[in-house]
Amino acid sequence: MSVTVRNPNSSLRRVLGPILSLILLVGVGAGIWYSASDALRARQVVTIRGLIGSEKEEFFKDERVVAALRRLGLQVEIEKAGSREIAAKLNNGEYDFGFPAGIPGAQKIQAERPGSKAYDVFFTPMAIASWKPIAEILVANGIAKNEGAYYTLNMAEYLKLVENDVRWSDLKNNEAYNVNKRVLITSTDIRRSNSAAMYLALSSYVLNGNNIVQSNYNPDLLADLEKLFLAQGFTEYSSEAPFEDYLVMGMGKAPLVMIYEAQFITQTTRAGGNMSDQMVLLYPDPNLYTKHILVTFNANAEKLGDALESDEELQKLEIEYGFRNSNLAYQQEFWQQHNIALPQNLLNVIEPPSYEVIEGLIQQIEAKYN
Repeated sequence: MSVTVRNPNSSLRRVLGPILSLILLVGVGAGIWYSASDALRARQVVTIRGLIGSEKEEFFKDERVVAALRRLGLQVEIEKAGSREIAAKLNNGEYDFGFPAGIPGAQKIQAERPGSKAYDVFFTPMAIASWKPIAEILVANGIAKNEGAYYTLNMAEYLKLVENDVRWSDLKNNEAYNVNKRVLITSTDIRRSNSAAMYLALSSYVLNGNNIVQSNYNPDLLADLEKLFLAQGFTEYSSEAPFEDYLVMGMGKAPLVMIYEAQFITQTTRAGGNMSDQMVLLYPDPNLYTKHILVTFNANAEKLGDALESDEELQKLEIEYGFRNSNLAYQQEFWQQHNIALPQNLLNVIEPPSYEVIEGLIQQIEAKYN
């Protein structure tokens, strides 16, 4: 009698073969599905291009911001320019949006692009970056007030110093800064930058008897305003440059620098930020908010406006870059985490002059540079 010996491996192969084929089929199918999904998502992401003020460049380049926008179907390509230059550079039709600092810059863009849409995304007060020894000299001379974690600067008293060509060496209790330099805030180039334009707006209000300047202003006003800018000498077009001087070169080079509050907060909270406990903020009194207005030219850019205004993740990231928006609860939480004790609200806040008035003032000051 013959005995047939079965190979156990052949039985195993018969059982495993279909299972392995099924696994392979599922794997291939999943790969195809994920590949198709990636391709679909790639097709759904639209790329838009815009011109922005330099103070927002780091925000848009943050990987978290890039990912949040991509989640919403947007890829944003940016170029930076001085906020007052953006309107002129947008005229070539290559951009989907403009995002300057300040209402006047946004008004200029809208005036030149009928049908555009504006989004009031976030804002930041104007502030003056300084040093405790400098601030205390101003306090001793009745020009500033110590508010604890920050200072306020009496703009009327400060402008009197500029009008009378007062030097730091003329002030009392000036041992920490007894130099023969004019008491003068360093700003950006009035011809190109919004932060300088906001400095102009503040100063014009005070010099005009605490009234917003209209088109029929006194010619003497212009002479007082010119001194604020012409006496500075060379100035940078971007707000990041004088702030960098403040951070790197110390109070000898930059005792008083007009900045956006957002710049100071960002530097304070970032990892490795080179801030010392001698660096302080002075808030001009009166003050004004620089509103960052996104002006869009098509439906895809409007998606960006909606996202920056209302997406909770993006709102939180805006606050982490020092800007203020409608998410007051997270602003307070973030500030507490980083021991930021700046004013939650400013009381004496004004509006800038109309675009036409401030542009006219700037043009007349600009003529004196030539």
